[in-house]
Amino acid sequence: MNDVMPAGQIGRSLPRVEARAKVTGRAEYIHNLRLPGMLYAKIARSTIPHGRIKRIDASAAAAMPGVHSVVTGEDILKVIPEPYFGPAFHDQPILALGKVRFAGEPVAVVLAEDPKIAETASQQISIDYEELPAVYDEVEALTSTAYVHEALKPAGMFADLKHLAGKRDTNVALDYHLRRGDVDKAFAAADHVFEHVFRTPQQMHTPLEPHCAIADATSAGITVHSSTQTPSSVRVEIARLTGLPENRVRVRTAFLGGGFGAKVYVKMEALAVALSLLARRPVKVALTMEEQFFTISKHGSTFRIKSAVTKDGRITARYCEVIYNGGAYADIGPRVAQKSGFSAAGPYDIEHVAIDSFETYTNRPTAGALRGFGMPQLVWAYECHTDMIARALGLDPVEFRRKNLLRDGLPQATGTVLRDTATDAVLDRIVQRIGWGQPFDRGGGTIRRGRGIAIGMKASISPTTSVATIAVSADGSATLYCGTVDMGQGSTTALAQIAAEALSLDAEAVRVVAPDTDTTPYDMGTLGSRSTFHMGHAVRRAAEEVRGKLAAMAAEAGVPAGTNLPIAEIFRRKYGMQAGTIVGSGSFVPDYVPPNHDTGLTPNATPYWMSGGSGVEVEVDTETGQLRILRLVNVADCGTPINPKIVETQLTGAAVMQLGFTLSEEMVFTDGQLRNPNFADYKIPGIRDMPERLDGEAVASRQESGPYGAKGVGETGTFGVSPAIANAIEDAVGVRITELPITPEAVLRAIRAAAGDPLGDE
Repeated sequence: MNDVMPAGQIGRSLPRVEARAKVTGRAEYIHNLRLPGMLYAKIARSTIPHGRIKRIDASAAAAMPGVHSVVTGEDILKVIPEPYFGPAFHDQPILALGKVRFAGEPVAVVLAEDPKIAETASQQISIDYEELPAVYDEVEALTSTAYVHEALKPAGMFADLKHLAGKRDTNVALDYHLRRGDVDKAFAAADHVFEHVFRTPQQMHTPLEPHCAIADATSAGITVHSSTQTPSSVRVEIARLTGLPENRVRVRTAFLGGGFGAKVYVKMEALAVALSLLARRPVKVALTMEEQFFTISKHGSTFRIKSAVTKDGRITARYCEVIYNGGAYADIGPRVAQKSGFSAAGPYDIEHVAIDSFETYTNRPTAGALRGFGMPQLVWAYECHTDMIARALGLDPVEFRRKNLLRDGLPQATGTVLRDTATDAVLDRIVQRIGWGQPFDRGGGTIRRGRGIAIGMKASISPTTSVATIAVSADGSATLYCGTVDMGQGSTTALAQIAAEALSLDAEAVRVVAPDTDTTPYDMGTLGSRSTFHMGHAVRRAAEEVRGKLAAMAAEAGVPAGTNLPIAEIFRRKYGMQAGTIVGSGSFVPDYVPPNHDTGLTPNATPYWMSGGSGVEVEVDTETGQLRILRLVNVADCGTPINPKIVETQLTGAAVMQLGFTLSEEMVFTDGQLRNPNFADYKIPGIRDMPERLDGEAVASRQESGPYGAKGVGETGTFGVSPAIANAIEDAVGVRITELPITPEAVLRAIRAAAGDPLGDE
């Protein structure tokens, strides 16, 4: 179609198309948006973890000058009769009704034109409670009779969660069970049996742009401006809550200042809509950094893993029990427990596997998806476990992994056969980059050094749907409409490159429209490393439809077949002037077979597998437990990189994020009260915490089923960091850490305990 074909757009390290807008401060963020007549909402929160609401006294707040109104759960009922939301269960009230289920739950809201007045007034609301027994630990929640919910109400939103049923007298939101082979028989015949327990704490997403939603309810419908990763799904839920058809609910977003899973599905949007319906004015709900800690978090977990191993180092059987702490409301947690649960046995070829994965309710802040969808918790456990087995048998940890590695053509624990999964190449490249097996300075005196590696594998989330539309103008430029949200991962650039490749354009000639449900078609959401693969296919198909229409238009204009004309010239030949538009659309829904309810097995659990791993070199001060990361190498299989530079930054960014979860980040609770909801006490990595060398790269591979051979990469960089560090610590000083975070105190206690001189608590 073009007389001069542009260079290929796939594999081009094009600078991010939004970079200039961001660095000049011109990029739009919902947090900066103000609407005429807008009211600000500030939330009064529960001070206890579990109890019945006896009385709410808002008289002092309502009497303050400048206060528009005070709203409680009872007021919400006037505009939304069934004010419960959630993607897995309809269990979360817009404002607490009758009882509270965690300390920090929204109970009442003050509206004012000045956010400072609203904040001051919210602190004047007095709430009396009748306290109820509470449960905080995920293991205890399995058998506790302190029930967080009286009954469970499945949402029915996801095809793979249709089996969920309403239950009473339980704290188990979802239990997934997988049985392959005969685990009991294999353990009975094993030469060696190894069993360990690993724990991870509740942690925070900490996007630097907190949650924000603005709702404007009018007689024509409702418009929601939101910092969401899932605008289409938010529209579906708001339409359901309000009883409006979807075409009268508009959800639009902009660039996000980070998300990492914190901003999937409804968060602040339902509250903003209810408040706007009551006030008949636009209402903005913008959280502070502290309030994020009470909104959504990463699951704490307990993982018990048991393996049967032969004398020569073959794993013959594995049992995994994974218990996720879901907090007070389910959010997307049941899907996390199921989707990650079936990968709990790791990237290994094990004939006999049994897995029990549980999502539990507790009286803690809600947990949901966080960059890896439960997998970092699992890889932490099974890769520490793998090293511990190798060392106990006197085997090299790398060779032990190679002996047991799951390779293409073999079935994973679910029975789904691996295709185009380069886990072996990932392992080989880590070994090469970190210099495994080569001599290095192991230190001396109180300073010791060690190396560690770890690998992990994850299924892409399925089933999901993505739709894209492309409009090509008469001058040859193209506009891409899709619901993929760019929250810093570079999706806008990558999708522009895919569209450009299919249309034989330069990526700079493609404009990507920000997600807006009035103009951009449906997409399930930006999560689970699905955008490049799922939306990439939809974009490619839309572009191919455009190409077909252009060819037909050229034929109608009398252009001989095979003539290579610029797009603009085809329009001129057809219309006699620069006029017209061609629109193409494409959709993608991957094949999927739900797991058998009894066995957990399925021949098609996922459209593709992603794998990644890490190699580290650490330095440990045996007198203080202080840890330095001298080098961290992150390697991943993402098929063909659409934009290699973006892939590299994704991998290094993921490594830094997981470094914080490994070494310092932990939500600390005492009797259900969060003690550190701020960056002064909740420690994310700073510049001084960075490894001296940090590298990220993709191995040479191709996902044959992916758009131009590509698949996602955003989560893979998190997989191996934590266990690789723990493995390196054992290599350096001979002690094993089994619980995150790995603080200097934890390391020192382990060193002193191993020396027979335990560190006291004084």
